[in-house]
Amino acid sequence: MTSAASQLRREVTVERTPRFYQVCGKFDLPTDATSVREWNVDLTLPDEWSVGVIVGPSMAGKTTIARELFGADSVVDAGYWPWPAGKCIADGFPDGMGIDEITGLLSAVGFSSPPDWKKPHGALSNGGKFRVDLARTLAERPELAVVDEFGSLVHQQARQVAAAAAAKAVRRRGGKLVALCVHPDAVEYFEPDWIIDMIPGEIVRCQAVRGSVRRPPIQLEIARVNRKAWDLFRHHHYLDHAIHASSKCFVAFVDGQPAAFTAVLPFPHAVKPGWREHRTVCHPDYQGIGLGNRMSEYVASLFRATGKPYMSTTSHPAMIKYRARSPVWAVTRKPGIVSGSAGPKSNQQTGLGRTLSTGRITAGFQYVGPARPEEARKFGVVKCD
Repeated sequence: MTSAASQLRREVTVERTPRFYQVCGKFDLPTDATSVREWNVDLTLPDEWSVGVIVGPSMAGKTTIARELFGADSVVDAGYWPWPAGKCIADGFPDGMGIDEITGLLSAVGFSSPPDWKKPHGALSNGGKFRVDLARTLAERPELAVVDEFGSLVHQQARQVAAAAAAKAVRRRGGKLVALCVHPDAVEYFEPDWIIDMIPGEIVRCQAVRGSVRRPPIQLEIARVNRKAWDLFRHHHYLDHAIHASSKCFVAFVDGQPAAFTAVLPFPHAVKPGWREHRTVCHPDYQGIGLGNRMSEYVASLFRATGKPYMSTTSHPAMIKYRARSPVWAVTRKPGIVSGSAGPKSNQQTGLGRTLSTGRITAGFQYVGPARPEEARKFGVVKCD
């Protein structure tokens, strides 16, 4: 177990400068140059744990407690890691990591858009930088990652989803994660094994909560939409930004915000016609918790209610990995490269050719999970009798 001393004291001395005296005089402050803070602590961490959270307001002493528990150099905050200028983010990860491991880790923390993987760190949004910095920290500190100001620069929903994604990634890969949070709204999304709540004026204690703090369910509201809704998602898709004119489109909303998109096309075949998944993309703020896969499967279940097969081809490594293990997907073609000459000429003439998976590693799947005939009728996928 890991314990901290019963009383923790930190003392800082500052030089008395003219401005120091001006501040003291203006606000009637004592002119002593030593600042002292003390915490009464009673900290014992569990013997077995994967994810811990230290939560409290700014200046409460979260970083001080973390350094005392895990070492002075253990805490990583925003801007901690240097990133190579003018190079893609993958070049910032440890030299010993393969590209599959890097992209797998990026996907695991919810940064799963391949077009963004080739960008330099400086070109990313604050939310993107936060996810990439988190992935880098897990790569550089695989045994123990202590992340300061977790999610402070992103909005609540993104912070909560990132917490769930990070905890899931750590438990899957092994190692430990400690998140230092200003915002308590993210705590339960970690499903932590222990919590240290920094309440000013109270003894700092560790509460073992393994198995008792659960992530709230994320409710999806799915609607059939006009294909113009694709404009909200097109720049986050990992392939072509175009969408076919015959697409049947669906959007999943979380608390009224568009979170995921799926489009379906009819699959013409002389003997066995069916349906083909055309586009599925999850908004970056909601990546990392499996929402895109759930959306894809739900829409597939609607179209399976027509009695026709529902097929999907993907080159996204995380989706291939998920579907290969899933009981509701059957592999129709193992991962491999499709020749650029594959496919009938009619596809090129109808515009389907530009969506074919050529020249890259893809895998084919058929949805074999349950059908939802009642929902299919409500969505107009199956005509009412």
